[in-house]
Amino acid sequence: MESSTSTLILRSGAALVFDSNSLQSQQNLPTQFIWPTKDQALTQDHLNEPVIDLQGFRNGEKQATAEAAELIRIACSNHGFFQVTNHGVDSNLISLAYEEIEGVFKLPLEKKLSLRRKPGSVSGYSGAHADRYSSNLPWKETFSFGFHGKETENIVVDYFNSVLGLDFSNTGKVYQKYCEAMKELSLVIFELLAISLGVDRSHYKEFFEDASSIMRMNYYPPCNRNSGILGTGPHCDPTSLTILHQDGVGGLQVFLDNKWREVMPRQDALVINIGDTFMALCNGKYKSCLHRAVVNSKRERKSLVYFVSPKEDKVVRPPEDLVCSQVPRNYPDFTWSHLLDFTQLHYRADFHTLPSFFRWLNNNNNNNNNNNNNTTSHSPANTSNNIS
Repeated sequence: MESSTSTLILRSGAALVFDSNSLQSQQNLPTQFIWPTKDQALTQDHLNEPVIDLQGFRNGEKQATAEAAELIRIACSNHGFFQVTNHGVDSNLISLAYEEIEGVFKLPLEKKLSLRRKPGSVSGYSGAHADRYSSNLPWKETFSFGFHGKETENIVVDYFNSVLGLDFSNTGKVYQKYCEAMKELSLVIFELLAISLGVDRSHYKEFFEDASSIMRMNYYPPCNRNSGILGTGPHCDPTSLTILHQDGVGGLQVFLDNKWREVMPRQDALVINIGDTFMALCNGKYKSCLHRAVVNSKRERKSLVYFVSPKEDKVVRPPEDLVCSQVPRNYPDFTWSHLLDFTQLHYRADFHTLPSFFRWLNNNNNNNNNNNNNTTSHSPANTSNNIS
C-alpha cells in the first residue's frame, strides 16, 4: 500500500494547538486532520496473529521453546506481529501505568504545551504532532521519554522530577519499573527471535543489552466526527522492536494482503512487532509491516508503547549466518543514530523509510566527498596552477 505521508517533513511557522474538545466544537474539523481516502479504508478482518505463551520458554522447556520459535518464525515471515502471554510483566504494574497516564494528559493545556518535544528530541509532549507536521495529523496526544543503555538506575524518575516536578515522582517510579520490565521482556523476545532465525541464541540479546529505548504513553480522545480521522496514520516503525499494551477499546490495525486487519486487544497479552531496524538486522528475513490506529467515536483509547533500538553508535548489520552467496546483503551498514536523525528531522516514517533513508545517507556521503574534493582543488597550490 502506498502511504500518503512520505514527503511530509517538519513544519515551519506556528503550529496548530491540539485541543480535541475545542476542535470538535467547530463546524468543521481543520483539514489538517483529514487523511487521504486511500488511507481511510475500513478494516475488513482480524489479523489472527499467533498468541504465544512464554511460560515454557522462560522455564527452559525445549519443546515449548521450539514451538514458540516456530510461531514467531511464521508470524514474522508473514507480517511481523504476534502477541505474548505469561510474559512476566506484573499485571498490577500495567494497571498502575495506565492510571498514571491520566495525570499527565489531564494537565492544563498550557502546561502540556510547555512540555513539548524539541526538534530532534524523542522526549516530551506532543499534541497531534502538530509541531512537526502540517497535514495528515494524528488525532492523539503522546508523552515520550528515553530509557538508555545499562546505566538506567532512576533515569525515568529523574526525568519526571526534572520536567514535571516532585508531584509526579510516583509517576516516574511506576514508569521506571515499567521500563525495566519491558527491557527484561525485550531480551527474552530477542533470544527467541534468534532461535527462530537459526542464529546463535544470544546474538541479538547481547546486541541489545545496552539498547536505546523510547517509552511512550498514547492518549486518543474520542472523535464524534471521525470520518477521515486517524489516531495514527499508516507507517512502519523505524525502530527494532515494539512492545505494546492496548486497552480494551482497541484500534490497532495491520495492512496485510491488501486489507486492513484488526489486532484484537487482550488484557493478559502484549503485542510485539518487528521494526525496520530489526528487518535490516535479520537481512530482510522478517517483515516490518504497515500498521495504523483508528479513533473511537465515543470512547477514549489509551496504550503503552516501548520501542527498542540499538545503542546509537552500534553498527546495524546482520549476523554472518544470514548472509551467503545465495542470500547477499539486502541493506548496507548504518547506525541507529543516523536513522533516528533521519526520521526525527528529515522524513516522516512510512512504508518506504529504509530505502529513503539509504538514498539520503548515500547523498550525504556523496556531498561530503564532493566537499572534500572541492577543498583539495581549491588549495593554494591548485589555485596557482589554475591561474597560470
